[in-house]
Amino acid sequence: MRVYITATATATAGDGDATTKPKAPQPRTQQQQAARRGCRSAAVTGLLAGLLLFRAALLAIEAGASLCPSTTGCLDWRAGLGRWLYGDGGDATEEFMKEWRRHREEATLLDPVVVEAAPDSLDALMAEMATMLASYDRRIDMEAVAIKMMAMLLKMDRKVKSSRIRALFNRHLASLGVPKSVHCLTLRLAEEFAVNSAARSPVPPPEHAPRLTDASCLHVALVTDNVLAAAVAVASAVRSADDPARLVFHVVTDKKSYVPMHSWFALHPVSPAVVEVKGLHQFDWRDAGVVASIMRTVEEVQRSSLDYHQCDGFGSAEREHRRLEASRPSTFSLLNYLKIHLPEFFPELGRVMLLDDDVVVRKDLAGLWEQDLDGNIIGAVGAHEGSGVCVDKTFGDHLNFSDPDVSGLHSSQCAWSWGVNIVDLDAWRRTNVTETYQFWLQKNRESGFRLWQMASLPPALIAVDGRVQAIEPQWNLPGLGWRVPHPDLVRSSAVLHFSGPRKPWLEVAFPELRQLWLAHLNASDSFLQGCGVVEWQ
Repeated sequence: MRVYITATATATAGDGDATTKPKAPQPRTQQQQAARRGCRSAAVTGLLAGLLLFRAALLAIEAGASLCPSTTGCLDWRAGLGRWLYGDGGDATEEFMKEWRRHREEATLLDPVVVEAAPDSLDALMAEMATMLASYDRRIDMEAVAIKMMAMLLKMDRKVKSSRIRALFNRHLASLGVPKSVHCLTLRLAEEFAVNSAARSPVPPPEHAPRLTDASCLHVALVTDNVLAAAVAVASAVRSADDPARLVFHVVTDKKSYVPMHSWFALHPVSPAVVEVKGLHQFDWRDAGVVASIMRTVEEVQRSSLDYHQCDGFGSAEREHRRLEASRPSTFSLLNYLKIHLPEFFPELGRVMLLDDDVVVRKDLAGLWEQDLDGNIIGAVGAHEGSGVCVDKTFGDHLNFSDPDVSGLHSSQCAWSWGVNIVDLDAWRRTNVTETYQFWLQKNRESGFRLWQMASLPPALIAVDGRVQAIEPQWNLPGLGWRVPHPDLVRSSAVLHFSGPRKPWLEVAFPELRQLWLAHLNASDSFLQGCGVVEWQ
């Protein structure tokens, strides 16, 4: 049945012919024509107002539900909104949502041609409705109007979703690439290494070499190929130290990054602290067992990368997801997986602090160095002692607990993370943690990566389970590449960790957080200015 809104009154019953034959239009005055236009506008406006109120109510309910911490936590709020909209009779909100879902499901059956032909704006819709009023003898076909409005909403929703997906994808791409300024800096430093003898000078100078194994010093390890990030991490730690002369930094990098890394720290000493730069190709492991263990990890990462990219037996959506995951720099970064060989990297050290390159140190690291690990091999920010409240993620966020292979663990157990850790290397050497890590890395590959999405942390969670000492949350404020925390939390944290896609050296970084990182770069440095890393002063 079609429903119409009529702009004129029907004829009386006494006019017999009028009910079967419309009267010829009579001349009207300008005042009557204006009144008729006013009635049409009022009818259209009333119709649109009802639709907008309906849409606003729906968005309010959906927004409220999305902001609630749990489903039960918002029942009172939603019920109150339902009573406000419909009165006290029955579960009005539920009925309202049922009706909307039913109409929305019907709307998805609309012909795509109808959706594409829908108006793009409110003005265009008003113009079409004015045309409908004229063509339908001053009557509006409500079914046609409803279809047109629903098609318009669908078209707008699809545009919004498409724009959101494009924005997320572009942001993902922006987080993957090496900025032009960082690439320029790497090349400039490599060139300086070739032409400037000062850039090739020993790091550290020979007179400071004994401090590399001095147990009274605070030893900090960075495993990275990012020159600029390493420079900020080291500079911030030195600036925040009460006694920087006790700090000894051990920077482990790969062969391709060794030259620019060495050049930077040779030309930018952080005296009185000491920095050692060492490439993987410079380690002289004489123990055949150590070499075999490290090569096993290297080969397993390479096999995993090959198998992960092949994506056999998966649908197109899963293949695209895997390609996006594999495009992240950290997914198959060999240096990330080689952290499991810290005891082999530093055979003469008993303890070391491990920092990621995307950190800014704001307090003296001596407090982290003095942490009591109570016989455990690693100290990390995980859970508040005695409260069981997870600071960051749980095991369930990293591992697939639907697979029986990980059923021996607990999905609700708090997960620690790389970034800021204190490691007892002597205790590590007395365990089989490294072998366990390699076993699970291989098992995940052989399972078709069902146990976890390819990453270096999940096998470490399993390998050191039960051997992690929780330290105070102030030592690692993670997620600054995902969100902007409360300013008070930033001020009270000892180390800021830019984990997430919005790294501080990228243009997509949060501006207010990026300034905290840039503050540890010398704005007058010719290398940084020449490559546009910092603004010219």
